[in-house]
Amino acid sequence: MRLFVAVWPSDEVLDALAALPRPEAPGLRWTRPDQWHVTLRFLGEAEPDVAAGALGALAAEPTVAELGPVTRLLGNRIMMAPVAGLDELAAAVVDATDEVGEPPGDRAFTGHLTLARTKGPVPPGTAGTPIAGTFPVEQVCLVRSRTLSEGAAYETLERFSLG
Repeated sequence: MRLFVAVWPSDEVLDALAALPRPEAPGLRWTRPDQWHVTLRFLGEAEPDVAAGALGALAAEPTVAELGPVTRLLGNRIMMAPVAGLDELAAAVVDATDEVGEPPGDRAFTGHLTLARTKGPVPPGTAGTPIAGTFPVEQVCLVRSRTLSEGAAYETLERFSLG
């Protein structure tokens, strides 16, 4: 089963993201509110019971995630809203799950919510929109990812309280 560990934003942050302009452009596909999350670690193909067991041993404290200050590009194909304040939590998740699924990558953690993906250039003016907000992070979620014709579908399999 394709799995990842994530946190979900508050309703207030979801409302702020939903209020952002969403210009149309060829090849630009906007994500939906039910897809907005911050991935702490992608596990890939893994057994849910093994992942849940590892996350049950997670030693991390609650924190506050901070959105913004502006939307920007991640690489040249993803438009995102940066999310700060989750670096230590992401590192703790990697430590707890280092033997689960695909090996953790060597890339530095970049907290973000993916807003759109594109096959071509992002239209001018799409990135750089001011966005702000905070949300408490008191749990992490083990999430199943399925790719459907209408886009990705996510299902929270289990929640793990922090602290």
